[in-house]
Amino acid sequence: EDFIKCLAPTFVGEFDALKGSELRKAGVNRIGNLLIPNDNYCRFEDWLRPILETMTDEQDAMSKEELLENPWTPSRFVRRLGREIQNEDSVYYWAAKNDIPVYCPALTDGSIGDMLFFHSYKRNFLLDTVRDVRAINDSAVEAKCTGMIILGGGLVKHHTCNANLMRNGADFSVFINTGAEFDGSDSGARPDEAVSWGKIKLDATPVKVYADATLAFPLLVAKTFASSSSEDGLAVASGGAASVM
Repeated sequence: EDFIKCLAPTFVGEFDALKGSELRKAGVNRIGNLLIPNDNYCRFEDWLRPILETMTDEQDAMSKEELLENPWTPSRFVRRLGREIQNEDSVYYWAAKNDIPVYCPALTDGSIGDMLFFHSYKRNFLLDTVRDVRAINDSAVEAKCTGMIILGGGLVKHHTCNANLMRNGADFSVFINTGAEFDGSDSGARPDEAVSWGKIKLDATPVKVYADATLAFPLLVAKTFASSSSEDGLAVASGGAASVM
């Protein structure tokens, strides 16, 4: 969606006022209270298709040894798109520009997955997801200190916490979501559950904020990271490396 919003506008609508059947007939898709015309995805397809062709050309030009050493991974895939988008409104543009890896274990879930599905009928494009699992887990294991700021839940939350299990827990943790734990979902699980798994350290003081992340996270950033900014731009408070999922 980050890339699609750079190619065409997404509109604010309503949660309940618009019937799905009417939106379908009008060629409009709803995500919560956001409305996305089908044409936006057509533009995304037109933008991504030649990039996929070029990436596959680069893969096919590699020797077997080169391919094993430097395969396409979801994080490398996202970095490439971040460089191609050439739009400062994109989060991934800035991640690529600042050499910040973006791990996306569910890359195939969504429009990019659809495009890879269509592409697979023409050419054989390989994505090494295990290489990224190793990369994010190694980054946690090798870090002197880790902190997790997790917006929302689901796969991203679990994957980030699980990487910290490999180092016997994160030192700092902040969850921001509206999930409740009564349904047994990982999304709604409180930090204390992660402590039981060794994903958060025993002596840590984790926090879960029950709030809309789009409202709470900007306030959190304004009071913490943004207050550490310098004339050169936003600085990572610890001076360490960062990754995004």
